[in-house]
Amino acid sequence: MKSNIFTTENKKYENEIFETILQNDCILLERIISDGQTTPDGKWYDDDRDEWVLLLKGKAEIEFEDGEKVGLLPGDYLLIKANRRHKVTYTDLQNKTIWLTLYYKSLIK
Repeated sequence: MKSNIFTTENKKYENEIFETILQNDCILLERIISDGQTTPDGKWYDDDRDEWVLLLKGKAEIEFEDGEKVGLLPGDYLLIKANRRHKVTYTDLQNKTIWLTLYYKSLIK
């Protein structure tokens, strides 16, 4: 089935949209559409897999538990190592933010 990574509905999304593009025992590839959403207060993401994030459209900021903040613009990508606690502190309020996220177990320690 043909799809387009940039296709979104022309409405405000109340919640982020998570779409699985590809999944098997080793990887999960997702498209995420944010519409101003951020990680809820007090919550941290902490996955046991490495996470590679590519920002395709919009703007975003990720904050790590150690205080490091990374701003992302279209074309920026970031590798988040397994169990590095992080949260999304900003996504564009005016335009949809589209992420491509690859989760995988690293074979190299």
